Amino acid sequence: MTKTQAAPLLEVKDVVAGYASEVDILHGVSITVHGGEMVAIIGPNGAGKSTLLRAIFGLLAARRGQIKLKGQDVTNHAPNELVLRGLSYVPQVDNVFPSLSILENLEMGAFIREEGLAERLEYVLSLFPDLAGRRGEKAGKLSGGQRQMLALGRALMLDPNVLLLDEPSASLSPKMVDMIFDRIKMINAEGTGILLVEQNAREALSVCHRGYVLAMGENRLEGEAKSLLDNEEVGKLYMGT
Repeated sequence: MTKTQAAPLLEVKDVVAGYASEVDILHGVSITVHGGEMVAIIGPNGAGKSTLLRAIFGLLAARRGQIKLKGQDVTNHAPNELVLRGLSYVPQVDNVFPSLSILENLEMGAFIREEGLAERLEYVLSLFPDLAGRRGEKAGKLSGGQRQMLALGRALMLDPNVLLLDEPSASLSPKMVDMIFDRIKMINAEGTGILLVEQNAREALSVCHRGYVLAMGENRLEGEAKSLLDNEEVGKLYMGT
């Protein structure tokens, strides 16, 4: 069942963005995430999924359109300001500091936290017991799945309202994919809204409340996750069925 409330936590309306001058990747994309909701964005390579997350997080300028966080216009605000407002982002690659320890990485995630650091640290480590006993080890020694856990943990250190995740299952073993998605569900169950970009469409839709299908930088389909899982076009194009 979709969890909704009167106003979205995150609202993206008609956003146009791109990298090269005058070349748009996104052509008026719109999405919403409500409180307690987990929303998937799926689609083929080049659809603009990761570009959308970068535009939301202020890493790429939106040329047109509007982005609202908790009802406030945050279009093209800097990432450090968005973090203060309750938005966190976990990129697909380069998402940990390999030369720092696990503990130092987590502390970096709480760089503006003035109180409750110890309590928050223990909570985050309780979500990822694989890391808890190794907090002094360098992040560079971790496996791909463990690095993804650490990146998730660091993003949680400021207790965000909305978490943006870019391909959290990329290059992971099936067992580790299951573990990562299990933790993502736990994070969402605690009340954090999640916007999830995933190439693994079936896995994403199986855990999310709603989903959007992007194609060529535009909204193609949207709806309840189960309805998209059962949709013949989605199955044929994105899930190999």
